Amino acid sequence: MKARDIFTPGRFPSYTFVDDHLVGKREALENALDTGSMLISVSGPSKSGKTVFIEEAIGKDKIVQVTGAGITSVDSLWKRVFDLLGTEIPVTQTKTASTTNGFSAKGSATGSLFVAKASAELAANHASTDADAITTNLTIDYLQLLIQELADQDLTVFIDDFHYIPREVQSEIAKQIKEAIRSNVKFIVASVPYHADDVIRSNPDLRGRIVSIDFGYWTTDLLEKIAQKGFAELGITCDANMIRVLADQAAGSPQLMQYLCLNSCYATGVREKVDTTHIIPNDQSLLERICKSTVLSTDYSSVVDKMMEGPRVRGSDRISHALKDGSNGDVYSLLIKCLAIDPPQLTLRYDDLVARVKSLCVAQTPSGSSITGACSHMAKIANDSAGENIIEWDGDNDVLDIRDPYLLFYIRWGEIFS
Repeated sequence: MKARDIFTPGRFPSYTFVDDHLVGKREALENALDTGSMLISVSGPSKSGKTVFIEEAIGKDKIVQVTGAGITSVDSLWKRVFDLLGTEIPVTQTKTASTTNGFSAKGSATGSLFVAKASAELAANHASTDADAITTNLTIDYLQLLIQELADQDLTVFIDDFHYIPREVQSEIAKQIKEAIRSNVKFIVASVPYHADDVIRSNPDLRGRIVSIDFGYWTTDLLEKIAQKGFAELGITCDANMIRVLADQAAGSPQLMQYLCLNSCYATGVREKVDTTHIIPNDQSLLERICKSTVLSTDYSSVVDKMMEGPRVRGSDRISHALKDGSNGDVYSLLIKCLAIDPPQLTLRYDDLVARVKSLCVAQTPSGSSITGACSHMAKIANDSAGENIIEWDGDNDVLDIRDPYLLFYIRWGEIFS
């Protein structure tokens, strides 16, 4: 048994699947599928286990899974579905048109053959046919073809990352999904929380026809169970405090926890199940090795660089603050350092931000308005750079919310300031 088969970041966790918190969600999903004529909307943070949940609850062989990434039209979405189904789509039609040309003749002849006299009437006919092949492009009604292929079938179309589809295309897809579910075609769409209602906004007529299943970040206790199950399978004893630390670093992401556990095995020389006692201790230097190996899979370097630079400065330079580590930094670099402080936190309120900033500075600290203004600019810069909402600044409540645990992990372990 290989360690990579036990801890499986990015793949289905056959040995480390944790479903204690999914019982109610599975029941809601099964009821919706059994009821029929309902669109199932699954929303949750990035890397929170939405896809794994669907695969486990329904079965990978009963899912036609496509991603919204790269979809630019309704037809391109359905073509992906047909490609997975193996449906042949005729694109041209050839017809043969023929014309017949001919002539006939009639006459008589007499003569002698040996002694006998003979006479005969002669007739001749000739005909020729010319054939022309005419090829025309076919217009395919993809919606009707989809219904023909999947109505009343034990297959579910699963559109992952629906939020990646352009808004104008979402609208037409939502209309066609409405028609398809009326014909008992099963659909699930998955998106991140701040886009959970995209499919409804694209077609308000879907209200009343949608079952919503919401995911949140995993608790530390749930993340610990991934480690406990996996290490037991490999015959490894991992210190309980070390497991708790790894779960804290995962910041609510089961996928990131899988990475950390796998790299814990590699960092201590284990690549397959052990026959002798093997202990992973609670050791800070070991933790650093594990996290620095894991951060290689979370490259946010260009995004974080732009966040630290902030918007272009007009007029005077930004105020530089003396920090306790001997360096100096403006409010933007200070905020990045705030996010890297223990304990890992995806959500920071105003008081938390101010307290963390003060803990870094020698004396003078940025003003409250400077901190909130920088949070607003930094969130916009990050989202524009990443092409999706990875940070949200709630200006009404002064709350900074990191949407992707991998971003927080990179800020904490990417050695940005070294």
